[in-house]
Amino acid sequence: MLPWIELATAVAPQGDRLHLFRRGDEYSIRLEGGNELMNSRLGGSEEALATFALERLSARPAPRVLIGGLGMGFTLRATQAVAPKDAKLVVSEIVPELIGWAHGHMATVFADCLSDPRVEVRTGDVGAEIRASEGAFDAILLDVDNGPDGLTRTDNDALYSNTGLKNARRALSIGGVLSVWSAEPDDSFARRLQRCGFDVLEHSVRAGRSKRGPKHTIWTAVRASK
Repeated sequence: MLPWIELATAVAPQGDRLHLFRRGDEYSIRLEGGNELMNSRLGGSEEALATFALERLSARPAPRVLIGGLGMGFTLRATQAVAPKDAKLVVSEIVPELIGWAHGHMATVFADCLSDPRVEVRTGDVGAEIRASEGAFDAILLDVDNGPDGLTRTDNDALYSNTGLKNARRALSIGGVLSVWSAEPDDSFARRLQRCGFDVLEHSVRAGRSKRGPKHTIWTAVRASK
């Protein structure tokens, strides 16, 4: 078996070090100590994050979509595949090195998706983007950290708190969709979404595109009219 080769490192905002590895045509981003955050062969659930949300917006000719976290681009590419030509896709990535890796070390993974005229990649905190917006987006797709039970940023708790969810609701248009990825199920989070004015569906999706790998949870939360 081919060995893993370390290509680059980056430091997350709270000081956690991220490592990019390659083995043949497979890529892995891991925390210091080896905990894997993402793998280029396991993007099925991240892709479902986008498809579930965009299915709810099929009647909108030019949806405005905010994607929290670039990662390996799974959610972005899935959004591009189903979004209409007049869509506006904004990606907010807080670790600038990940954007550089997308253009450099992982260019074969990303192909030409970042040159799509519908796409704008912004370096910054998706939480700040949400707080600064009012009715600006038809969908917000959050693939940030490990979901409501995060690993790398305690600040991400603010995204999934009552206040954070109310901010997301305010940033959405009427009938807009908040789609949240999580490594684990969380009944309390689903109830929190409902208390904050969302109609909620919960999905259990395999990590791998071939329906293999661990199950991840995706919540598709539609902003109610009131």
